[in-house]
Amino acid sequence: MTTNLSEQTATAAASGAAATQRFQEKKTTAATSKERVDALATEVIRAVHDVIWRHKVTYDEYDALKAWLIQVGQDGEWPLFLDVWIEHVVEEVANEDRQGSKGTIEGPYYVPGSPELPAEATLPMRPDEPGTPLLFQGRVTGSSGQALAGAKVEMWHADDLGYYSQYAPGLPEWNLRGTVVADEQGRFKIHTIQPAPYQIPTDGACGTLIAAAGWHAWRPAHLHLKVSAPGHRLITTQLYFKGGSHVADDIAQAVKPELILDPRPKPDGSGKEVTYDFVLDPQ
Repeated sequence: MTTNLSEQTATAAASGAAATQRFQEKKTTAATSKERVDALATEVIRAVHDVIWRHKVTYDEYDALKAWLIQVGQDGEWPLFLDVWIEHVVEEVANEDRQGSKGTIEGPYYVPGSPELPAEATLPMRPDEPGTPLLFQGRVTGSSGQALAGAKVEMWHADDLGYYSQYAPGLPEWNLRGTVVADEQGRFKIHTIQPAPYQIPTDGACGTLIAAAGWHAWRPAHLHLKVSAPGHRLITTQLYFKGGSHVADDIAQAVKPELILDPRPKPDGSGKEVTYDFVLDPQ
């Protein structure tokens, strides 16, 4: 088995530029009143003022902050910074009333429009894709237990080296990305490989912050999913692996107990398998 090592030449600048472009393509707007913008912006600015006073921030530190903020933009790492350190709180607020399956952050590496696949399918991958084969299967239902026929289970994840297609060179466009359409009983079976833990990019501005603060840069291995069905609330989530590295100290603080998988060896010895069901709230 061979591995395309060119993906290891991925840089923070290239990854950040791709993430920024993807986000800008969303053309996101918010119908927020002037009064709410005033309240939110004022509180954020006052919180910064409070930190400066309490910690007696010096001019040298202030200038270092300005230089770092500029560098975040030049590296295209605002999506990375916000998704790693801020998004998990926004997600908790957005889903505090959800009764069905738990969600968590989307992260910066989502790409819409992945290939649509039948209820049992193998994610697009290289012929010699490294890693442990994984069968991820389950069922999508509504809050009353009814099967959601034709529900879409969109999955994407890093490869066995911790890299995402479209964010690292050398990987096929849709490698380990796909949208599986559940059958009449809401069931799905997705054949893929178990992803690896990975470090967020550390050769850019976010890496500078991590080094200066003495933090680690690791995310635990995880599967990304978006699950949707007509008349129901889409859920965005990530699923982690029991006993995996950094499940307890994820830099993005996105792990929840309900999101931890415990795959078992397949009876035929051809890898691992795990079952996880999704319950979607009505709109």
